[in-house]
Amino acid sequence: MSDKAAPLIAGARAAGLAIATAESCTGGMISAAITDVPGSSAVFDRGFVTYSNAAKQAMLGVLAETLDAHGAVSEQVAAEMASGALAHSV
Repeated sequence: MSDKAAPLIAGARAAGLAIATAESCTGGMISAAITDVPGSSAVFDRGFVTYSNAAKQAMLGVLAETLDAHGAVSEQVAAEMASGALAHSV
């Protein structure tokens, strides 16, 4: 899988960007693919694996109302997870 993540790492490095992940159903597989790439530590800041709704709320600030209204596997929750990951990373 690291062959698919390598362009992401190279692009982030070239643009001077940092990467953070917010995962649920993937269980950390995206973070694993990124960290399999040699040199990824130059751009990979952190990863959040929030499988439970409680973890989504505690670690990423996902609102209970959003979970109740849309479900854990929804665009709305994914957006709140991404916002939370950005807020808690560099």
